[in-house]
Amino acid sequence: MASLTPISQSQSLFNKPQLKFKLPSSDFLPKSFTVSFSKMNPTMPMKSAAGVVSATTAEMPPKKRYPGEGKGFVEEMRFVAMKLHTRDQAKEGEKEVKEPQEKAVAKWDPTVEGYLKFLVDSKLVYDTLEGIVDRAPFPSYAEFRDTGLERSEKLAKDLEWFKEQGHAIPEPSAPGITYAEYLKELSEKDPQAFLCHFYNIYFAHSAGGRMIGKKVAEMILDKKDLEFYKWDGELSQLLQNVREKLNKVAESWTREEKNHCLEETEKSFKHSGEILRLILS
Repeated sequence: MASLTPISQSQSLFNKPQLKFKLPSSDFLPKSFTVSFSKMNPTMPMKSAAGVVSATTAEMPPKKRYPGEGKGFVEEMRFVAMKLHTRDQAKEGEKEVKEPQEKAVAKWDPTVEGYLKFLVDSKLVYDTLEGIVDRAPFPSYAEFRDTGLERSEKLAKDLEWFKEQGHAIPEPSAPGITYAEYLKELSEKDPQAFLCHFYNIYFAHSAGGRMIGKKVAEMILDKKDLEFYKWDGELSQLLQNVREKLNKVAESWTREEKNHCLEETEKSFKHSGEILRLILS
């Protein structure tokens, strides 16, 4: 039977300071190399690869989380929108009051003529939005057809009522025309920005818009309940259905595209604010 090398002899290998090896000549290998065993301990276990990975992972910075991100992209849009309200408009608001329409509605001095201008320009914007969704230059827009949030037909009925009361219906003015043209332009080339406006227009009207409509009706319309502020079906469910559709569409967006959408919020508020200001004209 072949003899085994004594343990004392095998350990002496580790006590030798260096071993030198000759290698065949090659352009990709050195002519010789030396291995040093002087600091090796044969009883010491090798460091596990898992330990190295864990250490590397621990050093990596945490992924940035955006406010509301865990609840879906609509919550991110809501968070950004709330910050652009004043404290009079929303408890989460951070914007300072600079424009007349940014004051509390109780401090407004609306006129019927101004309110009609607001309704006419609003109808032009809703006509534009709903027409774009029907045409769907981007396939994702088709998800938002017949949501129950549409306002164009409701506004047409309200304007007809004003006409029956003897009021002259004005033509659309600069704020509404400018916004409608901007929406058309965006819809053809920038779906993320367009859907930002879609969200803010419909959802703002269902919340602050309803409150404004009620207050203005009390001031100048003998509490007339306009069709603009009525929905067929449970509004909360209609809104939830659209939230889910928006979240689903946004799942295919990159983080950069989502951020681009969020950055458009300020422009949406600017255009809507200029139309809202017409009530006070």
